[in-house]
Amino acid sequence: MSIKDKLLAKTSDLTTPEKSAPEAAALVPAPAPSPPAAGIDGQRFPLVVPGAAPRTGPGQMLQFRGQMLAVEGEMGKLRERLQEHDGALPTRRLDPASVLPSRWANRHADSFSNAEFVGLKQDIERAGGNVQPISVRPLAEQAGRYELIFGHRRLRACVELGIPVLAMIDTAPISDAELFAAMDRENRERADLSPYEQGAMYRRALDEKLYPSNRRLAETLGVSHTWVANVLMVADLAPPLVDCFRSPLEIQHRHARQINAALVLDRKGVLRRAEKLRQQARALPAATVVAALVGGGGVEGTAPPSGALTAAGRRVGSWKRDQAGNLTLQLRASEVEGLDPAQVLQAIAQVLPGR
Repeated sequence: MSIKDKLLAKTSDLTTPEKSAPEAAALVPAPAPSPPAAGIDGQRFPLVVPGAAPRTGPGQMLQFRGQMLAVEGEMGKLRERLQEHDGALPTRRLDPASVLPSRWANRHADSFSNAEFVGLKQDIERAGGNVQPISVRPLAEQAGRYELIFGHRRLRACVELGIPVLAMIDTAPISDAELFAAMDRENRERADLSPYEQGAMYRRALDEKLYPSNRRLAETLGVSHTWVANVLMVADLAPPLVDCFRSPLEIQHRHARQINAALVLDRKGVLRRAEKLRQQARALPAATVVAALVGGGGVEGTAPPSGALTAAGRRVGSWKRDQAGNLTLQLRASEVEGLDPAQVLQAIAQVLPGR
């Protein structure tokens, strides 16, 4: 018997002990490592494995380099997000009591009691606040307080509702002239200032030497000289004349022009008629007030205004206004027949109250 056979015979009854779980796991081949991350110029760096510290100096340097690249990538994404809001002003909900009106405030008291303001206030209440923010600038001498640039009606609505007001906070230095221009531009874009309010705003700026002349004001604000002259003509009407109207907000350029023309011809007569109008209840439409001031009727002791309706160059009817300002129209069927209805409506619109 050979030595091999003798050894097999002696060990045939021996068994191999089972390996424990940790020992068995140690024999399982480790998964292949993920490819290293790409770095600058195509160079590749090892991924950062939490809890795994490189054992050599070069390995530690490569791991640090990989971390720096990851941070730089995140910062790049943040910079891109910031660029999307470049130039935007921060908005914040403020206590409306902390916002003071501008010295150039251009809203007449009637602007806070008319139907438009009531509608605006209802919209803000339903929305839980003003969606369109107002604009303010911090007051350097009063911490936590602001000066209003524009948004007087929105601010007033929030004050009356007792809710915070959403505001854009302009922290950049801004002069009075720049504030005035921003307020004027915003109001003209919204087209919600009356000629009287616009003129009063311009008159205050001129009186306080914010602009040296009407022409410089018009050029700086980018409006026509005619526009400035028209609104100033409304704002410069004497208080006794303005008091004849239900509200200064109803006075238009053409009304002021008619009144001024009458003043040139008969100043004492116009002022005498104004005094009679002021003693009555202010309930007459603007057109009736103007007619009364210039001597065309509308007050007791004078004939009510009346006239012909003309369309397409021919008379199609007549109109008459009574002492209360009510308008009566009479159309001739024979003359209206065959005319474009738009021409007839245009003729009627010329005599409507407030036109």
